[in-house]
Amino acid sequence: MRNFLTFVLFIFTSIVAVSQNSLSKLEATIQDSFEAEQGDFALAFTMISEGNKELFINADERFHAASTMKTPVMIEIFKQATKKTLSLDDSLEIKNRFVSIEDGSEFSLELSRDDAEHLYEQIGKKRSIRDLVTDMVIYSSNLATNIVIELAGTENINNTMRELGADNIQVLRGVEDMKAYNAGKSNTTTARDLQIIFEALAKRNAVSPEADKQMLEILRQQKHTDLIPALLPENIKIANKTGWIDGVHHDSAFLELPDGKSYVLVLLSKNMEDMEAGTKMLAQVSKMVYDFVKAQ
Repeated sequence: MRNFLTFVLFIFTSIVAVSQNSLSKLEATIQDSFEAEQGDFALAFTMISEGNKELFINADERFHAASTMKTPVMIEIFKQATKKTLSLDDSLEIKNRFVSIEDGSEFSLELSRDDAEHLYEQIGKKRSIRDLVTDMVIYSSNLATNIVIELAGTENINNTMRELGADNIQVLRGVEDMKAYNAGKSNTTTARDLQIIFEALAKRNAVSPEADKQMLEILRQQKHTDLIPALLPENIKIANKTGWIDGVHHDSAFLELPDGKSYVLVLLSKNMEDMEAGTKMLAQVSKMVYDFVKAQ
């Protein structure tokens, strides 16, 4: 019996060693890819289906959050809806007048910088909170974001992130508040914090099982798929949120394979001179991670 237990322990230890060796090779390959491209990059990866496999590269370095901050905004709205502070079926006026956090002056958003043109055609009308949140996530609408973030409250959003264990993400303001931007007041995040948030959604403990299910359904309707999903098979369920500004392209996602394997992947970047080349490299890194997961 002792010999049998020793044999089983040997087999288990060997499997773990092979897996860790494979993970080390993945890390080295990704590091080479990061170093070959001009810019600064970060990665956070964890398997949900097999919790002992994870990889972090520059995961605690701060990046401009760009539109990845829209996921925390959505989580706070669903939290308030779960607490009955608001109803997702309530309506808000579509407006294009917002107040800078820097000096209280008014500013408006530019249609040319927003992918949700249909909202600008409805200014003065009303739209449900649920629809505005959906526009904010799947089209990455800046107009919807600024309307919704006023309702959610930045302090509430940050408090909720801390409750989830995301200690460094900071949501200070809405989008295109240029006076605040010029004063150095921008939304920031780390790859680890976004990984924590998406892992909470994946495990259905961000808000509640039902609320998290609804949020993942919204994320799966994402229209921007040129980074993490770009080189992956179409039969993968991907719930993701991107973000981009000059020199920056991010993606954060929960991915589910047909065989039941699932994982969270976050890719962040900054200081890229060639956005197209950087995006292609990050898409290739996503494919490397997928190939690793599939081989487990």
